[in-house]
Amino acid sequence: MKRILPLLLAATLVMGLFAGCGNDTYESPVITNVDGETSSSETVTEEETKPEEEFVDVPPAEGMVRSKLTNEWISEELADARPIAVMMPTDAAAQPQYGIGNAEILYECMEEGGVSRQMAIINDWEGLERIGNVRSCRDYYLYISTEWDAIVVHFGGVFYMRDRIKQGDIQNISGTYSDGTAETTAPGSGAFFRSKDKASPHNAYVSGESILSAMKDLNYPKTHRVDKYEPEHFVFAKGVNTLSDAEGAKSAKTVDLADCYPASKSYLEYNESDGLYYKYLHGEKQIDAATGEQLTFKNILIQTCYWEKRDDKYLAFQMHDVTRFGYYVTEGKYIPVRWEKTSDYGPTKFYDLKGNEIEINTGKTYIAVIQEGTEPKFE
Repeated sequence: MKRILPLLLAATLVMGLFAGCGNDTYESPVITNVDGETSSSETVTEEETKPEEEFVDVPPAEGMVRSKLTNEWISEELADARPIAVMMPTDAAAQPQYGIGNAEILYECMEEGGVSRQMAIINDWEGLERIGNVRSCRDYYLYISTEWDAIVVHFGGVFYMRDRIKQGDIQNISGTYSDGTAETTAPGSGAFFRSKDKASPHNAYVSGESILSAMKDLNYPKTHRVDKYEPEHFVFAKGVNTLSDAEGAKSAKTVDLADCYPASKSYLEYNESDGLYYKYLHGEKQIDAATGEQLTFKNILIQTCYWEKRDDKYLAFQMHDVTRFGYYVTEGKYIPVRWEKTSDYGPTKFYDLKGNEIEINTGKTYIAVIQEGTEPKFE
């Protein structure tokens, strides 16, 4: 396996592309603005000293708490439950999918062959009768799943996953052991079933009930592992972050990712009436087959990654980094951001160009992991 080439901007990093679990911490680099001025947390402006309106945060019912994924009110029991991270394709022949509309966080990232794939992080999954279709995984998706302490649900994968899976801390349910994801077993393979509505390989599914059964057989805990989960993931705005006062904010009524995902041509369109972005694939509405409803998101995070092609086929993405940039999109606007992730189970953090961690809005989030050298288009 080829090693990831050294990065000029990341010469000070002490981790590699496929860094395993670790507790290393890093100081964020000093951020300067476009005029070359260094930001400082000690800088206080007249606007910052104005008193803010008191934000009252009262649960609508006893026993409800804020979700760490969306900031919406959920039960205490659900808040402590582990989500699933389900691999779903973007292929036109695989649409629509079941349960994808339940994803609190939806990732999209490129794979080999010029197509992208999705990882749906679903927290409230136990009652779902059909989830998928489910496809194979790649090693870089594992570093996404770990920061949510999720059960990875996939149908096999590539041999580059083997070493990371064999470390034993990532708990997965797989429909097959082919392609090197395990040597002799496919953990929880009995959870999968085939349908007749689509041709193979686009007809493998699981259900909430079958996942629970597999977890019981595999002795996977249903609640978060305290040594593997950092609940302080996103910073949510108190009220609504309109980006109206954000430096460098520009219009983003549409977010066109065709340059990033040329096969699926993922595209999102802002609806001012409800403040949500509506998702499209292949020029059509991306819907959940179970509900018939189009996927919508309150937040869009675009994460530019260093990447390489290996073995003239498979891609590699550097998911641990402190030097890369991207965008935050909400309320019809976008701003440039910098992101960092410094350990497997540590969350990916997003900062504005002054070094302040961004405050995202309450609601679902779509995260586009894109290759360095590609760019979204905003209108």
